[in-house]
Amino acid sequence: MKLARYNQLEPQYPATFSSMLDRFFNDSIGQSVKKFTPAVDIAEDDEKYEIQVSVPGMKKSDFKLEMEDGRLIISGERKMEEKKEGKNYHSVETHYGSFSRSFYLPEDVDGANISAKYEDGLLKLMLPKTEKKANKTTIEVK
Repeated sequence: MKLARYNQLEPQYPATFSSMLDRFFNDSIGQSVKKFTPAVDIAEDDEKYEIQVSVPGMKKSDFKLEMEDGRLIISGERKMEEKKEGKNYHSVETHYGSFSRSFYLPEDVDGANISAKYEDGLLKLMLPKTEKKANKTTIEVK
């Protein structure tokens, strides 16, 4: 089983028609809750899965990692710095606000030994694999 995104749709597209209407009216009125979806890279080798979340400008304490019913939930919030006197922004392309990404984990992930570290703007999660159990047995004929 492969590690897959919980929401298979592209993050900028709403999952339902109702959420599309909510997004349209909230964005046009300007009352939308600030959210963003960070880019995620997923890799696998013989020993582990690796998830890298691109979230520059955050602190380690800004992240929340949870396991719930075989699902890994990565969430956090990037806050914009307070406005400084004399500073006028001409363009702001950096995403601020809260985010949440969810992934269903394969059965071979050792959930008790998942580790995470944050450096150089990347949150790196290492999900070690458990040893594969032999599914081969011999059945005696009586």
